[in-house]
Amino acid sequence: MKKIVSTLTASAFIVGVILTACTTPAKKVENAENNVAQANSDLDKANQEYLTDIEKYRKETAEKVSANEGSIAELKARRDYVKNEVKDDYDKQIAELERKDKEMKRKINDYKAEGKEKWESFKVDFTKGMDDLGKSIKDLMASSKKQD
Repeated sequence: MKKIVSTLTASAFIVGVILTACTTPAKKVENAENNVAQANSDLDKANQEYLTDIEKYRKETAEKVSANEGSIAELKARRDYVKNEVKDDYDKQIAELERKDKEMKRKINDYKAEGKEKWESFKVDFTKGMDDLGKSIKDLMASSKKQD
């Protein structure tokens, strides 16, 4: 009797292990598929946010470049009021500001999406360049107003 109970118990245990083993991989595959689908969805969302950030930054930058162009045009209009001794230097400074402004415009227009880390680095460098350019324009405007 003990032998029959032991055999039945062992058989039931083996059948249970086999059934568990057969269903577990299927569930694992299903869970893995769900995880992959969720990861792909999250990646798509992150990529869309990244591309949206690039476009938003380009629009903001275009506004700043346009404002810089307006300020440079204003500086050119003030040229007639600048003392003759400094006109050559003034013209050189304006030409340099125009060159930098065009370079910044080219940089932002030519930027290709190469990954979030590179984008963040580009954005920091570009913002610093735009801030420096804006400061240079303001400084020249201030010095040209003093000469009026």
